[in-house]
Amino acid sequence: MQRAKLFAGNSNPTLAEAVARHLNTELGQIDVGTFSDGEVNVEIHENVRGMDCFVIQSTSSPANSHLMEMLIMVDALRRSSAKRITAVIPYYGYARQDRKVRPRVPISAKLVADLISTPGTDRLLCIDLHAGQIQGFFNIPVDNIFATPVMLDAIRTRYQGPLTIISPDAGGVERSRAYAKRLDSNLAIIDKRREAANVAEVMNIVGDVKGQTCVIVDDMVDTAGTLAESAVALDREGAKAVYAVITHPVLSGPAVKRIAESPLKELVVTDTIPLRPDAVDCAKIHVVTIAPLLGESIRRISNEESVSSLFV
Repeated sequence: MQRAKLFAGNSNPTLAEAVARHLNTELGQIDVGTFSDGEVNVEIHENVRGMDCFVIQSTSSPANSHLMEMLIMVDALRRSSAKRITAVIPYYGYARQDRKVRPRVPISAKLVADLISTPGTDRLLCIDLHAGQIQGFFNIPVDNIFATPVMLDAIRTRYQGPLTIISPDAGGVERSRAYAKRLDSNLAIIDKRREAANVAEVMNIVGDVKGQTCVIVDDMVDTAGTLAESAVALDREGAKAVYAVITHPVLSGPAVKRIAESPLKELVVTDTIPLRPDAVDCAKIHVVTIAPLLGESIRRISNEESVSSLFV
């Protein structure tokens, strides 16, 4: 890492600092602010010529501002003669709009991929993309690392008894099956019908959950409507206890209130996105850090070592 430098925007400075500590280094000297009219202003205060630079920035709320910060940071590094620039985006926003589900709608995940590449980004590092095929939207190398090692450790140390891993929808079956296999546990699927955006109605549970400790596994929790309804359905079917392990805590709108009032015993999330104040105060929400895994991935990329071997 002698020729590598880490830079952070304003989306998640705590995570960036934790990654730097893991790598026994310091964050690069950079000012990321705004002019009086709200335009992003970036100034780098150290030499980056010929350096391997990593820009750590989640596109979390406010997503548009954080995305612009990252793009302008990359442009500043490119114009300062950085040798290689890797955009480290722990949470990749706009990922849910990855295909046309109705006529005359955008594919925003592709648009954002184009925007990230435009200023001169050489590669992308992200965690638990909402849809794996988004990697194909890029014409640069993409390392989509999985939070699985961190989450499996949390499940093993926190939850006892006969476990059943729950997929909250059909799209998450592959992820849930991978967890169930590694934990040698059962698998169940929640069949739901989405009537409108951010509104979900649980219809049926495929699998036996009676008397089981159920752990819902997913990549992100936004308004927590699906999560709360899933917990209600599992509790109704006789589950012994219901927990959730989810990578990205978007937690927008009424999410925290829904979690607090649901039968859910605990929600474990990572620090890819900083918790908003009411989520910090919620006793049901527990955060585990992704910094060591992210830091090790950065180290391996910088040293041209295998990243995929982390998950074998």
